[in-house]
Amino acid sequence: MAEEVNELGFNWYILRAVSGQEKKVKAYLETELARQNLQDFVPQILIPSEKVYELRNGKKITREKISYPGYMYVSANLSNGETFFLLNNAPASLGFLGEGKTKALKKPEPIKESEINRILGKIEEGNLASVKSEIKYLVGESVKVMNGPFSGFIGTIEEVYDDKKKVKVIVKIFGRNTPMELSYIEVEKAS
Repeated sequence: MAEEVNELGFNWYILRAVSGQEKKVKAYLETELARQNLQDFVPQILIPSEKVYELRNGKKITREKISYPGYMYVSANLSNGETFFLLNNAPASLGFLGEGKTKALKKPEPIKESEINRILGKIEEGNLASVKSEIKYLVGESVKVMNGPFSGFIGTIEEVYDDKKKVKVIVKIFGRNTPMELSYIEVEKAS
């Protein structure tokens, strides 16, 4: 398959890294590219991730979860041999995806524009509003309202809408049961 090159000579490639070391590889590459004055050949290195809420010791914690562990997306012009060598041989880098056993000799195949657009779209969507929750809520469970005018009120979950990441909570206000539909990030499990 012939290598497609966009008008500026840049393509997107998948660079493999030791799982859990992606951020270190990215930092190393950015430092070395700047030091060797090669940053014009690699304008962007992406590690797709998303924000995830989870419950630890009774507290809601936000953390960043890497979407594709062990993989980084690199926009690069590999016509320069030094750039190719640096990307391919960085510490904790396992080389490019799809280059075979002759790692140092064979140029990798770029990924399709549609594939990178899908990944970039997913990152944008994640940055805008899509926050995953690893906290599982169950019907009948007690929760505390964290936002809005009823902040601090304790209620009972009547329904769970996992697809919308919302729960229907019954809160007693002035002696009356009042239903409220709240997102996962607006409630936390009552202790």
